[in-house]
Amino acid sequence: MIIEGLLTTVDAAGRLNVAPMGPIVHADFQQLTLRPYRGTTSFRNLMDTRQGVFHVVDSIGVMAAAAIGRLTELPATVPAQHVTGRVLDDCCRWFEFRITDVDTTHERSEMAADVVHTGTRRPFGGFNRARHAVIEMAILATRLHLLPQDDVEVALKFLTPAVEKTGSAEEIAAFEMLRQHVRRFYAQEQSA
Repeated sequence: MIIEGLLTTVDAAGRLNVAPMGPIVHADFQQLTLRPYRGTTSFRNLMDTRQGVFHVVDSIGVMAAAAIGRLTELPATVPAQHVTGRVLDDCCRWFEFRITDVDTTHERSEMAADVVHTGTRRPFGGFNRARHAVIEMAILATRLHLLPQDDVEVALKFLTPAVEKTGSAEEIAAFEMLRQHVRRFYAQEQSA
């Protein structure tokens, strides 16, 4: 099963990186398979430190902003307890992990990890259709260079009504930020 959430990693100097991540969850969250693309900050940090923290969240704004590099302010964190890393203040659950195996033979690496500590901040608030739509659009926004524009436009048209009908101000703002990112990306592609 794949669970979408937020990953925090730190580099060798302790600088925090926050990124959306959808690891494969095994054995009731005892093991994770992370699949960061080679060349990303998450990949570099995990290769250097071999540890991080995965978070289950129900707030969508940070996930959307982090997906497209528009996180203007890092979210509040506290030190992790069993790894060198940071735990988000605003999360439902977190999973501190250590990387046990790495496969970099493909552009999208595979990193096996053992969860060494977990914690809970609050109950999961759940997702409505708008939050699901924002997650789907955030995933698409990270893959614009891989997908045909027509496919992205069809998805955007399909996801928009869910946000308009069921979204709060947070979901509407996050979706609009993603929509503008997609428009800018394709406008730059066409002018190049």
